[in-house]
Amino acid sequence: MIAIALHLSRADVKALKITDAYSLHRVVYDLFDDVRSMEEKSTSVPSGILYADKGGDFHGRKILMLSNRQPNIPEHGELSIKKISDSFLDYEHYRFEVVMNPTKRENQSRKIIALKTRETIADWFIEKAAPWGFAVSPEHLEVREIEVKRFEKKKGGQTVTQGQAKLTGRLTVTDKIKFVQSFQNGIGRGKAFGCGLLQIVPL
Repeated sequence: MIAIALHLSRADVKALKITDAYSLHRVVYDLFDDVRSMEEKSTSVPSGILYADKGGDFHGRKILMLSNRQPNIPEHGELSIKKISDSFLDYEHYRFEVVMNPTKRENQSRKIIALKTRETIADWFIEKAAPWGFAVSPEHLEVREIEVKRFEKKKGGQTVTQGQAKLTGRLTVTDKIKFVQSFQNGIGRGKAFGCGLLQIVPL
């Protein structure tokens, strides 16, 4: 796996027309060759690309990415590229940050509903962690920014509403195989739009 940071100046952001979550998705996915067939896309085969918008300021913006292949050289912005060593995933404890799309399916209606409070999101994440191969320390878990993003998927296309929450804390690996899969493929929903990338630092 390859860790990539895309650094964009203010002029780059303007030239790339980054105005919402969909335009950011387009910029990230344009960096990589599309290796999936239409059938693989429709059956949810992972794209091999995860990213997290680290935001920016008056001067520019930074986007972190994790990919199973090399990116192409961008027309705008600068790339920092680093191969992730196998030993990076051998630790037991990590500090983490992740942007999630916290949702649950209602039992009766089977509708997917967004979770909106810090308490329900924290409880949901702690409960979800086991299938992802790790346990979360409740006393260190923080639910930070909770926001709702609305954007059009394509020009004149459908409007997408996506809830996002940034979570930080500490995790303990409980199942190495599942944990490696979670790191490589991302966790939860909304991965095509900047959710699910486990940003981890060994403790």
